Amino acid sequence: MAALFSKQAREYALARAIYPKSLFSYLASLTPSHAVAWDVGTGSGQAAVQLADHYEKVVATDASKQQIQQAAQRPNITYAVTNPHLTEEEVRTLVGDAETVDLVVCAQALHWFDLDNFYGHVKRVLRRPGGIIAAWTYQTPSVSPAVDAVLHDFNEKVFQDWAPQVRYIEEEYKSISFPFQPVVGSKLTTTGPFQFEATKQATLNEYLTHLRSWSAVQKAIDSGREVLNEQQQKLFADAWGDTPHRIVKWTLYTLIGTL
Repeated sequence: MAALFSKQAREYALARAIYPKSLFSYLASLTPSHAVAWDVGTGSGQAAVQLADHYEKVVATDASKQQIQQAAQRPNITYAVTNPHLTEEEVRTLVGDAETVDLVVCAQALHWFDLDNFYGHVKRVLRRPGGIIAAWTYQTPSVSPAVDAVLHDFNEKVFQDWAPQVRYIEEEYKSISFPFQPVVGSKLTTTGPFQFEATKQATLNEYLTHLRSWSAVQKAIDSGREVLNEQQQKLFADAWGDTPHRIVKWTLYTLIGTL
């Protein structure tokens, strides 16, 4: 999985969705304690930096060294490059002992994991009671009907290049295994997925940079297909129009659960 995002780590850091502060405030409101949060598959730290506003200590792990090198630093965030298949000893050393973690977060990453292995670690480290796990994903962004139509056609061109796990994203995380219970004492009666919205003001170039960060686009380029060529970029430019900045929106499909 790390290899899918290491080459374009800089593009990923610059152009990915900015998660809403309201999401992290809400998750923090669900955990009675705010000592430790673990951001698994942190990438370049988009979630970790916001968790740092709510938790005393944030441990942010990823299998890609190149991704973590792009991450924003905070005094209370510890970044670590890990083996994709973490052992119990590694988790204990990096994250903490049993029942010491208040919140585990997976932002656009859960579908890449060995779920049985990962959930075993989550069930060991989550605080009892009160520990929460939250995982979210998002699909292609929305800008305007014209831009979205061009993006739809572009996505069809790279459809063959998406990894099989992307089907969980297409299904809005409704079909991915999530063996947890609704949060007791909250208004949540299921584990979701619940919807939040991420937005980002972007130029056309920043929007295209986001597309370049897709694993499918990188795979296509590696196979010799320059899918974001000048002709394709012109199609996006014509649809974008003369407006320098547009609001780019992503729907976050979010699972929230506890033990």
